[in-house]
Amino acid sequence: MVKLTRIYTRGGDKGQTSLVSGDRVPKHDPRVAAFGTVDETNAVIGLVRQHTSGDADAMLGRIQDDLFDLGADLGNPSDDMSGASLRIIAAQVTRLEQEIDAMNTELAPLTSFVLPGGTPASAYLHQARTVCRRAERLATELAETAMVNPEAIRYLNRLSDLFFVMARYLNDKGAGDILWRPGANR
Repeated sequence: MVKLTRIYTRGGDKGQTSLVSGDRVPKHDPRVAAFGTVDETNAVIGLVRQHTSGDADAMLGRIQDDLFDLGADLGNPSDDMSGASLRIIAAQVTRLEQEIDAMNTELAPLTSFVLPGGTPASAYLHQARTVCRRAERLATELAETAMVNPEAIRYLNRLSDLFFVMARYLNDKGAGDILWRPGANR
């Protein structure tokens, strides 16, 4: 369990921060950008949860815990995948897939692209989806030059899909979706 007795350490005052390994890197390091954007995703989920309850809220709470795990995973430059380090695992990705499938069975097929909006929860979920996609882009870019757990990238990819499906689900199971009207304003 984490125990914080002091919030500020002054350790970052010169533009550096620590990774899980203890290594010091610039705050603009690609690894920091990736896990920082995961943190942004988590913050948007906090906004979504102001407008949810029941199963959706419980699912988002589990995801918030997962995102702290994911931040720790991305903050660890070690290639040790033995289980000694906190890593995203395949079962977490599978759980997202199962949750997507369960919600999606209650939605009508799409006839157009969906514009962000509808209920406040849905609008914030679309924001979470786009921030999550940015985190995924940063993680895949990082993976070109450094060790990144492949399950972490799979998790981000699936999570943005879950946000899209949940946004539709919380928009009256898609009935409240705002659909794109191609060329409508010419």
